[in-house]
Amino acid sequence: MRIGFHTGYWAAGPPPGAAEAVAAADELGLDSVWTAESYGSDAFTPLAWWGAGTSRVRLGTGIAQLSARTPAATAMTALTLDHLSGGRFVLGLGASGPQVVEGWYGQPYPRPLERTREYVQIVREVLAREAPVTFSGKHFSLPYDGGAHQGKPLRSTVHPLRADLPIHLAAQGPRNTALAAEIADGWLPAFISPALDAEYRQNLADGFARRDRARTPVADFEVSAAVPAVIGTDLESAADAVRPHLALYIGGMGSAAANFHREAIARLGYAQVCEEVQTKYAAGDKAAAAAAVPTELVTDVALVGTPSDLAGQLARWQASCVTTLILQTDPRMLAPLVTALRG
Repeated sequence: MRIGFHTGYWAAGPPPGAAEAVAAADELGLDSVWTAESYGSDAFTPLAWWGAGTSRVRLGTGIAQLSARTPAATAMTALTLDHLSGGRFVLGLGASGPQVVEGWYGQPYPRPLERTREYVQIVREVLAREAPVTFSGKHFSLPYDGGAHQGKPLRSTVHPLRADLPIHLAAQGPRNTALAAEIADGWLPAFISPALDAEYRQNLADGFARRDRARTPVADFEVSAAVPAVIGTDLESAADAVRPHLALYIGGMGSAAANFHREAIARLGYAQVCEEVQTKYAAGDKAAAAAAVPTELVTDVALVGTPSDLAGQLARWQASCVTTLILQTDPRMLAPLVTALRG
């Protein structure tokens, strides 16, 4: 199983030690480094800045939000980074949620699966550079069909280094997961557990059944799971470091009506826990919300504990559909975590 590193979301500024951790990821021979964006820092700039000092590790956006850029702008950025990195870029895309899309980008959130499909198709046409790009869909049109009709189909002036640059989709629900298997080169799940591996494999199989044979072979399809990871002197204290993270995603992300993270965790069998955590979080008691996260939930979706604990937990992930574990951890903890996981 490959190991990656996720730099995480920024708080008021860059995560302490992130630049050093990216350099360490390259030196340690990790598979990939991933960056995030929500409504603060963007995903591409840190990847380019920190990644400039690397030579081997793959550089992925985990994830770039569809509503933040037009498909053509995303394709331009992707082909640029792929050239600058010598073919090491991975374009991770996701629809985000209505709270961010409507509240931050000021855009509607209609039919995310349909919109994702159109978006990816345009990005692929830009990267293929086989002809000037034209597209007429329900969500995107190239050229723009509502203007003064002065636009014309265009082809990228830059020749992509890789016309088949890998595109991975972030997805949490069954239909989104199947869509990733159908149209993308990889799936970027969050808050999954080896306990539901059979269900994930079925969702992927549903998408593979509709996959265009021109896409990368199913055998090469990647599943790169972002997994919170903490190494400590004992399991409980390490789990305590993850509880606030889970409480935030259960109770503080999205809205009361739409929180895809909470739904993913509820599908693991923790619906009642999610209700309790959300209630306490909404009441402003974040400490109580974190305390309501049981250790069983933490160990279902995270790697926590002593080196011995981590080794035992890793075996479950190795038997799952996951091909790469993307460690979500304090950058300063990366090297000891990798050492423990490699035994």
